[in-house]
Amino acid sequence: MANSPVRESTRGGNHPEHPVKVDVRNLRLWYGDTQALFDVNVNVHDRQVTALIGPSGCGKSSFLRCLNRMNDLVPNVRIEGAVELDGEDIYDPSVDVVQLRSHVGMVFQKPNPFPKSIYENIAYAPRLHGIATSRSELDDLVESSLRRAGLWNEVADRLQTPGTALSGGQQQRLCIARAIAVSPEVILMDEPASALDPLATATIEELIDELKDNFTIVIVTHNLQQAARVAGYTAFFHMGRLVEFNDTDTLFTNPREQKTEDYITGRYG
Repeated sequence: MANSPVRESTRGGNHPEHPVKVDVRNLRLWYGDTQALFDVNVNVHDRQVTALIGPSGCGKSSFLRCLNRMNDLVPNVRIEGAVELDGEDIYDPSVDVVQLRSHVGMVFQKPNPFPKSIYENIAYAPRLHGIATSRSELDDLVESSLRRAGLWNEVADRLQTPGTALSGGQQQRLCIARAIAVSPEVILMDEPASALDPLATATIEELIDELKDNFTIVIVTHNLQQAARVAGYTAFFHMGRLVEFNDTDTLFTNPREQKTEDYITGRYG
């Protein structure tokens, strides 16, 4: 079955109200001799939240890292297939990977603020990319990014303190603010709340709901309730294959594949 085409209904078509932002076709990935992804075909819709679910080791995070070429950093990785952002193949040799990652930002499972001040965590990338140069431009961008991440009121009076001094939930919102400071089009989130307490998790979920008005978001989560709460679309992975993709309500209430139903009802995983 490795080379069997994925049905168009599994792949997800082009909903007129939700145009396709990222088009993934026949994506395969190997770490050395071990194949981790098999013929993944999926559409990621613009300004929607797409959740990637499935048991540990099923390929969710490997797939996520293909969307901004983070797997390029892993030795002996080989990738085949196409990943198109707004119709352009991000694996084309002419693509500037640094520029790509400013368009497709990433928030990791464990908050990883730079060992710098809160202010510099936000200002660093915009300064590097020439997005903001003057101090007043940077001040405005730092404030607006922190406001959009729901953090400004908590840190406005201590912007020069280290980002690492914040609580875990605040650090994760700082990382989200850092990601959106360069005005990406897509934000990838790899289990952004798994290291957080329930209150901080709820804050992150509310933030995701607000951010989808301006950004396309792809989130890996082990938490099925979280996927149901935050995502408009959900993709279920199993053993490196995309088993099913649909709008979240349909996938959770009326899955087409038995394997999907078994997973979401807790029979395995």
